[in-house]
Amino acid sequence: MTTQHPSPQPRRRPEKMPEDRRHMIRRRWLTAVTIVLLVGIPAGYLVISAGQSRDSGRVKELEASASGLQTNRPSSMKRRIFEVPVPWDAWAVKYYETSNWKTSRFYAEFTTDAVGLDVFLGEAGTSRSALTPGLNPIGEKAVEITGWKFAEGAVWQGVTVNREKPRPTTDIAVDMTDPAFPKVYAVSTTSP
Repeated sequence: MTTQHPSPQPRRRPEKMPEDRRHMIRRRWLTAVTIVLLVGIPAGYLVISAGQSRDSGRVKELEASASGLQTNRPSSMKRRIFEVPVPWDAWAVKYYETSNWKTSRFYAEFTTDAVGLDVFLGEAGTSRSALTPGLNPIGEKAVEITGWKFAEGAVWQGVTVNREKPRPTTDIAVDMTDPAFPKVYAVSTTSP
């Protein structure tokens, strides 16, 4: 006798409930927010980065085309390379840089107070006691290039900071006519 086995009933998938309107709106909002986050944030970053890069190039172009003292604070990189640590609270800051295949020179001028002068001299590798009264070590060529006009009758003190090569040599002249607010002139020269 043969017995028939009942054939297994195919499993039915449960019917999907139709999506209600509130659920559909929530899903679309989540999708939109995800797309904005995945596309919008990187695109915004690229726009900001491109703007900063363009501005940086313009600043460098202006510096390269300058033909005399610029009235602003030199970058920290320039101050570090030429070892002219302009104090953060100095005012009337001006600088200029010249370079050729043989020598690079950095000219800086600023006014500070007595404490700022001591800080500057210390960070430049010298001190107030090393200043020689009546000495202005800045040469005529530097005066021609920068257009500095040193007042007659000014009370000068100066020093030349010699460092081991390839570090720069710095001539520092300080106008101490007003000892509370000395005016500093520095010429730093380096040869690669």
